[in-house]
Amino acid sequence: MFEDISRVVLLSDMDGTLLNSRKEITPADREAIERFTALGGRFTVATGRTIQSFDQFRSIIGLKYPIIMYNGAAIHDYISGETLYTHPLTLRAKEYTAELLELMPCAGGEVLKTEGTYVFSNTDYQQLHTRLCGIIPNYAELADIEDGGWLKVLFSLAPEDVEHMQLLVRKLNYEDVDFVKSSEIFLEMLPQGVSKGSALAEYRKLKGMEGCTFVSVGDFDNDIEMIVEADVGACPANAEDSVKSKADLVLSRTNDEGAVAELIDYIIERCKM
Repeated sequence: MFEDISRVVLLSDMDGTLLNSRKEITPADREAIERFTALGGRFTVATGRTIQSFDQFRSIIGLKYPIIMYNGAAIHDYISGETLYTHPLTLRAKEYTAELLELMPCAGGEVLKTEGTYVFSNTDYQQLHTRLCGIIPNYAELADIEDGGWLKVLFSLAPEDVEHMQLLVRKLNYEDVDFVKSSEIFLEMLPQGVSKGSALAEYRKLKGMEGCTFVSVGDFDNDIEMIVEADVGACPANAEDSVKSKADLVLSRTNDEGAVAELIDYIIERCKM
């Protein structure tokens, strides 16, 4: 599995994994990534972020390989400028979103498309998400957001309201969509069957990726499918228990302590470098 480091692809989640609690990459992780790539390893990320919101990190990490984005609804190549894969939501997603907003008017929300982010409910929690993303979104009424090409809908709420919405969507049992909790204050609507794991399955088909060994690392519920799909799935010490139960490797370090660096050391050691 680890015979050739140049055939190893490491996919890392961003928030809670590669980024520390200050939303920065630790020096230990940065040095380890540089060492891994200098030896020929392939490093990239799998994130819920959009093409626009991830741009601030692209030059910092110096990624050369396509990125899984929108929690698996797209794969984007910044080098060529091409979006290599998308799996958009059903057109009924607008109807579902409108119903949820009527039932829970406290929810903030946004629609994410390849060309931008469209905020339809600008609550305090939504404004927090906008600041975290570091982008200038488009503001629009939900009815005015053009149909088609919706990659996900993100709802931002107080933690107790996220739990309420989770119960609500289970009761409503919408067709063709799935819901995943991506943080304590975010619940996302994705196309049914779409996850970072399904995107990893598509990633294996990309030109030059055939026969590679895939290692993934993540900390939250939206990383579980990717951890299961990878040849080796890992999680930092700060990961949710639900993630730890699915990981092949539970690292001893947290995202504040250089968990990704620990995983890279594990890979390099097994490649006998």
